[in-house]
Amino acid sequence: MSRILVAAFALLLALAANAPAKTPIKLKPGDLAPQFARGDLQGRPFDLKAQRGKIVLIDFWASWCPPCIIAIPHLNQLQKKYGARGFQVVGVSMDDSANITKETMREFRFNYPVVLGEAKLGNLYGGVLGLPQQFLIGADGKILAIRSGDFPPTALDKEIAAALSRRQ
Repeated sequence: MSRILVAAFALLLALAANAPAKTPIKLKPGDLAPQFARGDLQGRPFDLKAQRGKIVLIDFWASWCPPCIIAIPHLNQLQKKYGARGFQVVGVSMDDSANITKETMREFRFNYPVVLGEAKLGNLYGGVLGLPQQFLIGADGKILAIRSGDFPPTALDKEIAAALSRRQ
């Protein structure tokens, strides 16, 4: 009997240890974007708070996600086109390892920072369950738009241009 109680207690502890610390809160336009800071996979620090005053596109993606991969060249174009005007793309790779992400980065030559994400960061952004997922953040740090799933790569172009013109 005591062995059964010990086994049951151990199982409860294991389940509790693996439970998410916090239930994700769904974000919507107008909400303040959750802050995060971490080193990017190019070896430089990235801090979302330091981007205040810029329009930021946070792109949650993974190397195994075809729509995510299709979007990378367009995100490179957006960074090149609008970067000098105060626009910044940051990729958040939801791959299981940095090595997998770095292989994709070598293939596509990203011109924007890429950080490694995980469930905790995904939960800050409402529980990133489907990819790709993009958050357009205004100069004031508030979410302007959220895109999820397979959408045309040009879907955010007008919103980015409008946000940049309001910022000027």
